[in-house]
Amino acid sequence: MKSILSAFLVVFLIGCKSKQAVATTAANENTEVSKVIKGHYKNEHDFTTLNIRANAKYEDYKQSHSMNADIRIKKDEIIWINIKFFGIPMAKAMITPTKVSYYEKINNTYFEGDFSMLSNWLGTDLDFNKVQNLFLGKALDDLTKQQYISEVVDKMFKLALPTYSDLSKEFYFEGANYLLKKEVISQASKNRNLEIRYPSFKEEKGMFLPNEINIKAIQKDKIAIDIEYKNTTFNENLSYPYSVPSGYTAIEIN
Repeated sequence: MKSILSAFLVVFLIGCKSKQAVATTAANENTEVSKVIKGHYKNEHDFTTLNIRANAKYEDYKQSHSMNADIRIKKDEIIWINIKFFGIPMAKAMITPTKVSYYEKINNTYFEGDFSMLSNWLGTDLDFNKVQNLFLGKALDDLTKQQYISEVVDKMFKLALPTYSDLSKEFYFEGANYLLKKEVISQASKNRNLEIRYPSFKEEKGMFLPNEINIKAIQKDKIAIDIEYKNTTFNENLSYPYSVPSGYTAIEIN
């Protein structure tokens, strides 16, 4: 169970099936890269707080488990996650722009550190904004900072960096609102691959949020996490309680 909680939190920190879904459109070969990028960032998320209740399923080559999660986001400041098995809180995580922390109750252990834990695990630099973007269905990277090559693949716009380095990044968008459908980060030399899919989105208070998030991560072993957002509410007065219980043992994650 310790490995499940640790792996789930690692992938979750970097990560909804609704009856309402935003209509999508096939990509057009004549659309310029700049239009895709501008269209994606036109979908702004203007909120103070976001409260998400989610179901999730974790699976690796040994086991499969279902769980629930309460996710609270104070925009640009805090991401708070409470993991529950059968309704019982079993792990909690707190992310700020400078720190990543979590503890789990099965083995009475906790972790405190910076984003290097997540960055080393994925083979790419991470920070608070990138983690926040993943929960909001936004591109992991700032797409305005690089020169991308565009093509239409499976009726989606694919933006990719020229393949001159060991690290490969690809972003796929639908053609109506330029919503992110998939992003893939690969590092061949270390056999690392992260794929994040957003099958559908919903529009709420003028903002697009994902309905579902499907995460597959490969580094030696394969981990799959499917997240379903059951309920989302904005701009509530939320609390973010986090305190490591006494007697817990600090751990290191390589």
